[in-house]
Amino acid sequence: MTTTCEDRVRLDGVPVVVEQNQAGGAIVMARIENTLTEQAFPKADPGVIPFGSRVLVQIRSPKLKSAGGIIFHTETKETEKWNTQAGKVIALGPLAFKNRDTMQPWPEGNWCQPGEYVRVPKYGGDRWEVQLPDKSFAMFVIFADLDIVGKVTGDPLEMKAFL
Repeated sequence: MTTTCEDRVRLDGVPVVVEQNQAGGAIVMARIENTLTEQAFPKADPGVIPFGSRVLVQIRSPKLKSAGGIIFHTETKETEKWNTQAGKVIALGPLAFKNRDTMQPWPEGNWCQPGEYVRVPKYGGDRWEVQLPDKSFAMFVIFADLDIVGKVTGDPLEMKAFL
């Protein structure tokens, strides 16, 4: 008889599910959970390219239902949407992370790159939403490069929104 247990593991930074066969002790990589990340950060055209020292960030979309399958109320989703501080870097302006006088890169280099996940301020930035084909919305924000709080080194989906 084969039993299955699931543990969170990261393979090259991507969360995967591990199934362990209790009879043989074999570990099998089952499925990559990219779909959760794609739901949280759906592909959308923001319609804007940042100027100067600005950074374009896509804010994580709110969860539609709990892990147990309970569908969240609209108010809950709205609260999470406006309080979320995790985002995905979409684009950098040509002067982002550069000395404004010499146009030379900062000695420590870029703090983030497109495709990386960052922590951003709850307030501030220029925010707008883009409607997706499924009638949901993706939120984008432009921040000054100095306003980026930090790089998310763990799972961006695990960051919680607090009031």
